[in-house]
Amino acid sequence: MAPNPVIGRFAPSPTGDLHFGSLVAAVGSYLEAKCAGGWWLLRIEDIDPPREVPGSADRIIRDLEHLGMFPDEPVLYQSSRIHSYEDAVKRLMERGLAYPCACSRKDLPASGVYPGTCRNGIPAGKIARSIRLAVDNGDYAFTDRVQGLVEDLPASLTGDFVIRRADGLYAYQLAVVVDDEFQRVTQVVRGADLLESTSRQICLQKALGYKTPAYMHLPVATTEEGKKLGKRFQADPINQQNPAYAVYQALTFLGQRPPSGLSLASLWEWALQHWDSSLIPRCSSILPGKV
Repeated sequence: MAPNPVIGRFAPSPTGDLHFGSLVAAVGSYLEAKCAGGWWLLRIEDIDPPREVPGSADRIIRDLEHLGMFPDEPVLYQSSRIHSYEDAVKRLMERGLAYPCACSRKDLPASGVYPGTCRNGIPAGKIARSIRLAVDNGDYAFTDRVQGLVEDLPASLTGDFVIRRADGLYAYQLAVVVDDEFQRVTQVVRGADLLESTSRQICLQKALGYKTPAYMHLPVATTEEGKKLGKRFQADPINQQNPAYAVYQALTFLGQRPPSGLSLASLWEWALQHWDSSLIPRCSSILPGKV
């Protein structure tokens, strides 16, 4: 690899089979990394057992291979990284940047913004449930390569947010930040449904002393009702489709103009030569077929 390589990643949760919405993120992240001469990594975000579907992770990996996408390092499973999340939380608490919290969701105001009830200690008669990051009013603005300038403030968006849940599981926001650092990720290409999470992740990166990667949030595919096209909303599994046609559809959704009728190998050859991220629609969602 070059001294300062581009490293991208695709990080699905094993909650169902690969569908069109996740394929778009996989194809976008793959081409953005590969066309920069970089590496593309695959991470299975399996740290929420109650939501996971048995066999899903293996099927996702197999489907990506069937579609012609192979990671440049062994697949990383978040379930093997719990000690790293424990260490990160310990560091934050030792520095006074995180604290135990006794509040549950029903204790939150209607706005959903945590008011800092336990910041200065747990109220009498209460017991610790979760751990929250103490959020400041710092500058967490960033320029997304598709969505433009984003100026969300975690303090007003969510307030102090949970990094270890009441059930003992580590929150997505923490795990993704720790693992992006561990995998040396320099660019994060994913769906715009995660755009709102980014300011919280930058907040954690700064608290932990990590570098912030470049971000590109792709439009998400939606149903006619405007709901994210995912496992619960009319998303046919990719493994039921012709691989070349599935990749062709994803490229077209992302504003590319591939020739029709190419084999899978020829389609990837075309994509690697012609990928142009400036053609990606500058919006947060699209109804497939309306590009």
